[in-house]
Amino acid sequence: MRSLILFLAVALALASWSRPSTPGAIRFEETAARSGLRFVTANSPTPSKNQIETMLAGVALFDYDGDGHLDVYLVNGAAIPSLKKESPSYWNRLFHNNHDGTFTDVTEKAGLAGAGYGMGVAVGDYDNDGRPDLFVANVTANQLFRNNGDGTFADVARRVRLEGAQMDRMKMWSVGAGWFDYNNDGLLDLFVVNYCKWKVNEDPYCSAKSGVRAYCHPKHYAPLHNTLYRNNGDGTFTDVSQETRIAAHLGKGMSVSFADYDGDGFLDAFVANDTTPNFLFHNIGGKRFEEVGLLAGVAYSPDGNALSGMGSDFRDVNNDGLPDLWHTAVEHETFPLYINRGKGSFVDMTAASSLARPTADMSGWGNGILDFDNDGWKDLFVARSNVMDNISEVSDRRYPEPNSVFRNLGDGKFEEIGAMAGPDFQLEAPHRGVAFGDLDNDGRLDMVVSVLGGPAKLFHNLSGGDNHWILLKLAGGKSNRLAIGAQLHLTTEDGRSQWNEVTTAAGYASSSDSRVHFGLGSNRRIKQIEVRWPSGIRQVVHDIEVDRILTIAEPQR
Repeated sequence: MRSLILFLAVALALASWSRPSTPGAIRFEETAARSGLRFVTANSPTPSKNQIETMLAGVALFDYDGDGHLDVYLVNGAAIPSLKKESPSYWNRLFHNNHDGTFTDVTEKAGLAGAGYGMGVAVGDYDNDGRPDLFVANVTANQLFRNNGDGTFADVARRVRLEGAQMDRMKMWSVGAGWFDYNNDGLLDLFVVNYCKWKVNEDPYCSAKSGVRAYCHPKHYAPLHNTLYRNNGDGTFTDVSQETRIAAHLGKGMSVSFADYDGDGFLDAFVANDTTPNFLFHNIGGKRFEEVGLLAGVAYSPDGNALSGMGSDFRDVNNDGLPDLWHTAVEHETFPLYINRGKGSFVDMTAASSLARPTADMSGWGNGILDFDNDGWKDLFVARSNVMDNISEVSDRRYPEPNSVFRNLGDGKFEEIGAMAGPDFQLEAPHRGVAFGDLDNDGRLDMVVSVLGGPAKLFHNLSGGDNHWILLKLAGGKSNRLAIGAQLHLTTEDGRSQWNEVTTAAGYASSSDSRVHFGLGSNRRIKQIEVRWPSGIRQVVHDIEVDRILTIAEPQR
């Protein structure tokens, strides 16, 4: 009976997909060096094999100066054992977009070099002043950089009480974070993902077949709980992890992504855990969270194993109006795709979508669900690399890997086309974080990928052909200014529908453009766009021209 139920669920999920029009090529060129985006992630590898050395770092794409073009922020490590940025080689870096395909390093002027051993970054306008701020998740004290509006930032983490929660009198190791308004009061709250208990140079001794010391499996480290901070509206935050029940669940968090998966008007949070069951925190009326990962079908793989969860994204991949879940893992595990079937449940479609076989041979970190060829169907990208630098000593796998992109065929299946995405795309490296956004405002989504111990990559998107697009910038009024959590339903002139949500939280330790992108295929006009604002206000915009950036402001009512 259970097999029959699973078969019927898979059949229903496949039936909700229909084929798009003529397929188009997805291609990228790597332009970081000639664009002036010169950055090397410094992780300070040591003979002691500190666990933190394998884990960094995140990337953010955001328009810090309001000039309409996305800038780039890259997080960096620090010296070991001091865990301090002892030289500029360890600085986090901010690169200003010059609007001509090049970038200028403005880190020192902006005051964004950071402090301590960095991991992840999250973009959000916490004070609703119309300027995006940066939260940096660190192994050491976390930082919140308030945007001063004059090209500079100030670290206010201590003043606003966001330096980091403690367990057993030690600051918890934070890997990433995400901004969302969990109680719909118009103020962005902060969810911080914490990984495991760790002390510098005190990692257990683990060895490879050759007897050489290796990085240890996560099972050797104790889990932590995540942290939820409520925005008090006066420039400070309160740790509400206990009262909201977030702290009741221990895991090894690697990423968080948000969506209103059950349509009750409150954002829920998915946490991909490393070798412990994933969490799906169901938001109960903006007051507390119920962990329903097992009940919803997203905690384990179909065979009942906890996966090595890494990056995650929470978006509608089959155009049925329900946000789905996709997260990365390591080789021999696959990257599970959980399709939302409504009524609070998901079905694992990894095998049925043709993702199981190719991803079983991959290790992935950052990822995203986005439409790279503007055909109206969201594709999948993963930043790939194994976890251990000496993996070849314990298996036939290699440490660096090429990235992968899976084209959405529109019939419930995906095709891995990385080998056809251009020669730059096929180069192997220890890739980690990735952030997505349209860097040159040409309607095609680009990405910046961090590389452990190597130069960051900027993949300029050459895809799409003659397909049309629209990029939506939402401005909240009663809702938070960035409109994070707003839900969009777009209907094209041919009667097709697409859905998406405003978020900056996607992938591993990274933060993407808050503008919402839709590929439109051959459609030359949009029939209507319906916006469901976090405040509950519903707005409909009719008869919209394509191939442009459109700002939609929340009505005052």
